[in-house]
Amino acid sequence: MEQDIIFKPLIFRNLTVKNRIFRSNIAGRFDNYDGSGNQARINWEEKFAQGGVGAIISSFVPITLKGRIVPNYAMIDCDERIPFWRKVGERVHQYDCKFILQLSHSGRQQDIQGIENDEIRLSSTNKTESFHGFKCRSMTTDEIKETVQAFAQGARRAKEAGLDGVELHGANGYLITQFLSEGINDRTDGYGGSLKNRARFLLEIVEAVRKEVGADFHFQCKISAVEYNNAVIPWEKPGNTLEDSIQVCQWLEEAGIDGIHVSTGSLFPHPLNPPGTFPLEGKYATDSAKNSYDTMLSSGVDTFRNYLLFRYRLLYPIFKFLWYRVQGRLRSKTNPVTGLKLTADSLEKEFQNEFSVAKMQELLDIYQGINLAEAGEIKKNLKEIPVICTGGFQQASYIRQGIELGYCDAVSMARTLVANNDLVQQFAGGKDVSDRPCTYCNKCLLNTLENPLGCYEAARYQGDYEAMVAEIMTVFKPAPF
Repeated sequence: MEQDIIFKPLIFRNLTVKNRIFRSNIAGRFDNYDGSGNQARINWEEKFAQGGVGAIISSFVPITLKGRIVPNYAMIDCDERIPFWRKVGERVHQYDCKFILQLSHSGRQQDIQGIENDEIRLSSTNKTESFHGFKCRSMTTDEIKETVQAFAQGARRAKEAGLDGVELHGANGYLITQFLSEGINDRTDGYGGSLKNRARFLLEIVEAVRKEVGADFHFQCKISAVEYNNAVIPWEKPGNTLEDSIQVCQWLEEAGIDGIHVSTGSLFPHPLNPPGTFPLEGKYATDSAKNSYDTMLSSGVDTFRNYLLFRYRLLYPIFKFLWYRVQGRLRSKTNPVTGLKLTADSLEKEFQNEFSVAKMQELLDIYQGINLAEAGEIKKNLKEIPVICTGGFQQASYIRQGIELGYCDAVSMARTLVANNDLVQQFAGGKDVSDRPCTYCNKCLLNTLENPLGCYEAARYQGDYEAMVAEIMTVFKPAPF
């Protein structure tokens, strides 16, 4: 293991992580409605620390009440939150795992508003979001300055909680993306127009955070390398290119950012993020979009249209055409690295009843490392800070090559670790891929609106639905009382 790049420590300016596997930002609606955290969140994070990841990037942690995607996510909007996050950090640290809190603001991309928020969300624009139809209004200069300071105060609280660093969520369509994006930001003041102006909001946040936490606290930023803003709505402007993002990352490095976390897409979910299929139907109610998306019906002016596309089989071809057309680029794209080919012994026999070796190999070939080439281009254009890449990773040989060939310095995983919390330990034991890998079905994503987050692919449990539910419910053990 000493010779394995996966288990070689990653050294940032202000942080050393024991291996090259990060748990990416993902969590369900585990917390209390008022934004306070609870035991289920602690249990959730402990699963991955115990499973061997080097660092955990928290889920979306709102810096203000107006900036949360959905209720029941733990927040960092006031000092009263500090003791809870201290408990999370202490639990994770027991496993020699670092904890990086992700500072976030939804902007217009707010799935469930909650009773405190009115219908109009804050954004860089007055334009209604195109996929769900989230209404918004352009932020005033005073609101921008208040939000910048809210990010800075969130970072201060994370440091006071004894956490190991913070990450700005500048990817996947949330508020920072809404300012960065040439396809979304239509402002005519100093925060719109040129790329430098569109990056001003982000760079002001970086400056404000550094003033609060100093130069010796780990600080990284997540960014969408390519936005594909027109992936679902063809007539939308495509948004920022890889060249735009390289320039933004160079500015971030100059401003004092310690690491870049590379993702993709101008909204969430996006046809390329998380990579995989979009479950419209299946054997169980939990397999179907229509059984969870109804939660969002009151959130956007276009959500009812989407719900109809999910509900009626005759309309499936329309949605599939819009959603999957951009994924055709993946099939024609040459993957920059290749993992070991699966064999009959690679997968559990019962799992192969639902997913053959050939089918699982096809899924890995299409979806694993979809952002790796873009991460490599960003890395080549930075001076020294490490680059973390997310995007469907779950095979040790593939990850190893990606790092050794210089495409990234580490990888982050979300759904693949939800499927196999101990995947890093499996790698350490010599496994190249889990006996029951993640199938990129994205049922976990759909269920998180209404149900506890977990793996909802019954094929991974030999078709035993009750066993699947039992595993999902482990996040509530131990109970708080």
